[in-house]
Amino acid sequence: GLKSLVYNSGFPHVRQLYALVSETLRYASVLEKLLDGAALLQAEKKLAPQLAKVLVYDLLFGKGLKCGGRWKALARRHRARLEAELARMKVRQKVSRNEDLLAPEKAVSAAASLVPRYVRVNTLKTCVDDVIDFFKRQGYAYLGKAASLEELKALSGKKFLLDLHLPELLVFPSQTDLHDNLLYTSGHIILQDKASCLPAFLLGPVAGSHVIDACAAPGNKTSHLAAILKNKGQIFAFDVDPKRVATMNTLLTRAGVTGCQLVQQDFLTVDPRDPKYSRVTHILLDPSCSGSGMVTRGQGEEVAPSAERLQALAGFQRRVLSHALSFPALWRLVYSTCSLHQEENEDVVRAVLQEWGSAFRLVTAFPSWPCRGLAAFSGAESCLRASPADTLTHGFFVAVLERCREGAAAPSSLPAATKENPQPGEGTEPGAAPKKRKKKKQRVK
Repeated sequence: GLKSLVYNSGFPHVRQLYALVSETLRYASVLEKLLDGAALLQAEKKLAPQLAKVLVYDLLFGKGLKCGGRWKALARRHRARLEAELARMKVRQKVSRNEDLLAPEKAVSAAASLVPRYVRVNTLKTCVDDVIDFFKRQGYAYLGKAASLEELKALSGKKFLLDLHLPELLVFPSQTDLHDNLLYTSGHIILQDKASCLPAFLLGPVAGSHVIDACAAPGNKTSHLAAILKNKGQIFAFDVDPKRVATMNTLLTRAGVTGCQLVQQDFLTVDPRDPKYSRVTHILLDPSCSGSGMVTRGQGEEVAPSAERLQALAGFQRRVLSHALSFPALWRLVYSTCSLHQEENEDVVRAVLQEWGSAFRLVTAFPSWPCRGLAAFSGAESCLRASPADTLTHGFFVAVLERCREGAAAPSSLPAATKENPQPGEGTEPGAAPKKRKKKKQRVK
């Protein structure tokens, strides 16, 4: 897939490269027309068509050319002709925005174009108040905590909000580019979609816990887990690809993560009875999937996977989820995908729960979350889904499973974290009601 190719490229700034390549592909049909209309390839016969697309995208649609040398000089030499051709295209198609030039089959939906830029504050290095003050000094206007999704939709210019659901997530307008910002390059903030923040947030391990991140690379969820643990405890982060493990190590080091053991190993080959994992009580499982939810920014690895491909993915996902449940001390697991397909989501959870009988149950994750699991089986509403139209995020699926214990047959619930309700899992046992959290936490102390 595109993401794997970019992250394995060895390029030092893979996030910027991924964004550039993805957006160039999204505008490919428009760029081809621009190149033809401006006769750029005829004028520059040594310029490869694919490189020409990247240069023209960055010149006319991106943040300006970041390259140097002869390629930058070449693109600037033809800038006037390219801009004139772009203007003619807009006149012919009777549009005013670049986004409106996209062909219907390539266009991002209106809802997806509203997905904001989410910024997770890395509490291992700083705090929300200090980050807010930093951005205010840079000329951004802080509008306080959002009260609704409508406020997030209305963001524009250099304005930002605190997210209405997650306590350490800031929200900026969708086109905000912070890759060169000092807070990002120093690891004080993480550029991470809101839906991608849900798995670690809902897993909610207590500081000192032993946690497995089963399919961890590139490491954003791992760094989020470390922040929730306050770097107290132990994280085992698995990935089978050595290059992805190296990339993850770089990201986690920049984020200030300690107490994390990176393991280059297929998680399915890990022995749950190995003594080193005897204290693992929490597992975050975000396995390989079709990536169909990521098409909201034109970055989907597989827009329409075949039935055979979905069947193969779902088979792998069932195996890895069942394997994760076999760790003896496990009592909470979060299963998540960036897929929209029921075969990879509700169907996988249902099959594995049936396999394990009464040993595990679904927890109602985030009861106030507006988008629930599809009615594929009784209890599927305990899962949550995310989408650009309903939650202003990438497409995502999350299910929270807990080990059943005697006298705890009814589904428990993980409420939203607010000033009154701490993050789920803090000082609680599986199935504990929120009103008992404070008392249990005091007993632990």
